[in-house]
Amino acid sequence: MTDAATTPDPTDSALRDSPLRVERLPDRVVATLDRPGVRNAIDQRTIDALHLLCAELEAIPRILILTGAGGVFASGADIGELRDRGADDARMGINANAFVRVSELPMPVIAALDGYALGGGAELAYAADIRIATPSLRIGNPETGLGILAAAGASWRLKEIVGDARAAELLLTGRTVEADEALAIGLVSSLHPSESLLDAAHAVADRIARNDRDATIATKRVFRAPRAAHPAVDLEAQAVLFESPEKFRRMTEFLERRRK
Repeated sequence: MTDAATTPDPTDSALRDSPLRVERLPDRVVATLDRPGVRNAIDQRTIDALHLLCAELEAIPRILILTGAGGVFASGADIGELRDRGADDARMGINANAFVRVSELPMPVIAALDGYALGGGAELAYAADIRIATPSLRIGNPETGLGILAAAGASWRLKEIVGDARAAELLLTGRTVEADEALAIGLVSSLHPSESLLDAAHAVADRIARNDRDATIATKRVFRAPRAAHPAVDLEAQAVLFESPEKFRRMTEFLERRRK
């Protein structure tokens, strides 16, 4: 793979010293949470860096792989910052709005989870379309033990992933889920050794990248549409794709292969 970092990027100077290391490739971006002294806890600088990255990927859609450095995804939101936040900060949805933006990126988001993914770290993972992990994963939302609730996505996304009853049990107890259980309940889709986790994430991205980009973007958009919007939203998206030259090219190639 060729690193696109040789091409000047307007966000490079802003991200160079940030807690989010970014590697740009032609069809994907790998963003690594990197605050080793605090197990990649998500602070305001991390949120700012996520917004910058989302702006880039909204303008030039590519697959996003999110991961963490040092054998940890993210140990949670930065408690030092949270402790000093008040009601007005809560209403601003500082983390929630950033994670919504990640979730709504045009192309798929893959979260590659190693070690702890707790609190805000778990909620960032829930914002991804696909989650894979290592056997050392420990994921959960202990917020109620700290006197707050999981308000950056867990209260609505987790039940969409694992179902109402399971999500209620996890959120109300604050229990941490280990890797095997996370796989069994569909919280992650596969487990991989730590040393091959990123390779596995790239393999998923490779499979997505082989498909038609416009069809992938449409599929993600339709999948996330509210139930009341179906089937109209599906049919309108399909109408656009039915007229695309890429649809004709791919179907022609398929028919030609079948004739051989």
